[in-house]
Amino acid sequence: MPESPSGSTLDLSLVIPVYNEEANLPLLWPEIREVLDPTGLRYEIVFVDDGSRDRSAEAIRGFRERDPRVRLVRLKVNSGESAATDAGFKAARGRWIVTMDADLQNDPHDIPALLGHLDRWDAVTGWRTRREDPWIRKISSRIANWVRNTISGDAIQDSGCTFRAFRRECLRGLTLYRGFHRFIPTLLRMQGFRVLEVPVNHRPRRFGESKYGIANRAFSAFQDLLVVRWMAERHLRYQVIEDLGGEGREG
Repeated sequence: MPESPSGSTLDLSLVIPVYNEEANLPLLWPEIREVLDPTGLRYEIVFVDDGSRDRSAEAIRGFRERDPRVRLVRLKVNSGESAATDAGFKAARGRWIVTMDADLQNDPHDIPALLGHLDRWDAVTGWRTRREDPWIRKISSRIANWVRNTISGDAIQDSGCTFRAFRRECLRGLTLYRGFHRFIPTLLRMQGFRVLEVPVNHRPRRFGESKYGIANRAFSAFQDLLVVRWMAERHLRYQVIEDLGGEGREG
């Protein structure tokens, strides 16, 4: 099992991609501690700074100076949410991994409930049933989810929600490409993992602005969707019913 620097095993790695969130981070970090410390879990927080142009990295270094459970992974240039998520997965050492946004819209109080489902499910993905976003974003998201499910054959209600929990084994064979963080539940189901979607709280953005607009992601997301459909149609599906193994007899 993965170990912390002190040699004790880690239960949880919280992976948080960060891009220009210096105003939100000082509020997010104490809220995470408030939720996780009473659980008794041995955890780490992996902040992945995706080439921020503000003082996000400096804020995270400050957390680290006061608490060794904080880790900072910095990307050389802004590489996108999929890249930041993948870097966080590779750095994570816990037997459970949770991903969430740094913009305070995901509620850390949902983390224990997400983890509670991992005794029977391999992965749990959030569903923002009451989104605190502008109406145009809500409508575009509903249309996008319908298109994705129609083309991919999946039934995810909110593929744009990156508030998720995983058993560590889910990530061992997971290969991400640019934009593929949206399709992680579908990719895991293709590999035979059991994925559950559950409602999570969604809060209004307090500081800053969304890094991903509707126009700048619609076309690329549709291209990604076609690739995922191609992968699903050609995914190898077979079961080995016998493998005698061993070496042939000599003589």
